[in-house]
Amino acid sequence: MPTSIRVVLVEDHDMVAEALGMALGMASGIEVVARSASLEAAVADTGRWQPDVVVLDRRLPDGDGVEAIGRFTAAAEGVRVLVLTAEANASVATRVVEAGGAGLVMKSSGLRALESAVREVASGAVAFAPELLPEVLDRLAGRAGPYGAELTGREWETLQLLGEGASTAEISQRLGVARNTARNHVQRVLEKLGARSKLEAVVIARRDGLLD
Repeated sequence: MPTSIRVVLVEDHDMVAEALGMALGMASGIEVVARSASLEAAVADTGRWQPDVVVLDRRLPDGDGVEAIGRFTAAAEGVRVLVLTAEANASVATRVVEAGGAGLVMKSSGLRALESAVREVASGAVAFAPELLPEVLDRLAGRAGPYGAELTGREWETLQLLGEGASTAEISQRLGVARNTARNHVQRVLEKLGARSKLEAVVIARRDGLLD
């Protein structure tokens, strides 16, 4: 009998974890050996169970899943990390690859897509949405501009002001634009950096050298 793909599932929302665990557990050749609700517990479970694949929620109570990928690959030799996220773009996908992850699956993609991605990464392949993969490959090959190069001039100015702690109202005033326009600039900066908040955008930008 072929060996099952052993999976550690990391998801802090009980209902989502239950649904994902049941779906993967019912799939032929896949075994969910542990379910964890935090990074600390998940890293410990990974070290204990030595899974083939970690299905890792991007947002967890004790940290960013993408930033923790290295902890999982250190805990289990040969483990492949597949990140689950509610929203993503090429910048987020690139962060996953650069951190050592094997794939990125949107939660909206459905359970069949997750099962397929688990099988793909377990086999040694990568699993990214087709619309994200070309830019990821370009970035990793050095053919694209530097991280954050897709920001427009106004968006760069907005990011700089966010780094100074400016509010949307202050950004509006200092850029000489309407508040709705400033809000749109902020939203596009967040989308392009793969952030969910102004603070997270600043953290990502500083980590990646976009801000001093």
